[in-house]
Amino acid sequence: MVSCQFGICYDVLMKVFGIAGWSGSGKTTLIVRLLAELRGRGLSVSTIKHTHHLFQIDASDHESRAFRDCGAYEAMVVSPRGWALIHELRDEQEPDLRAMIDTLAEVDLLLVEGFKFHPHDKLEIYRAAVGKPLLCVSDPHVVAVASDGAVPDARVPVFHLDDVAGIADFIRRHTGL
Repeated sequence: MVSCQFGICYDVLMKVFGIAGWSGSGKTTLIVRLLAELRGRGLSVSTIKHTHHLFQIDASDHESRAFRDCGAYEAMVVSPRGWALIHELRDEQEPDLRAMIDTLAEVDLLLVEGFKFHPHDKLEIYRAAVGKPLLCVSDPHVVAVASDGAVPDARVPVFHLDDVAGIADFIRRHTGL
């Protein structure tokens, strides 16, 4: 059964929750810590990360890179430990978050890093030192903030960035896990 909520449709069993913030705020660091905490609680968790930077998943001397350089639309690498699919966009538009969610195996929780302006519930990582505005004052989908200091303008729950257990508790409660 499919459920649509906050602009995203997904399988009822898989919960989607975002970690958003400006570049350099500590999103990846928090997600790494949350993964350990949530996995330790017995949850299956996957991640999607959005980046504005170009990236290469395979080294220039790897066979899959040679296939892509020669025009392969997709290249898959499979080993006894895992697999990866590299899909070249060429002149296609970047897919939206919904399309990417559809490609993943079902888990208890999908943590979405980035996609800060997408309409899904998310925790904002805020550091005043980054010098960027607070997202939660204008985005109704920011349901909590994690910061390294006080956030007097926040109208949502605020956690210290080091309170990983408290943030994990909040995510579980908020998503109904």
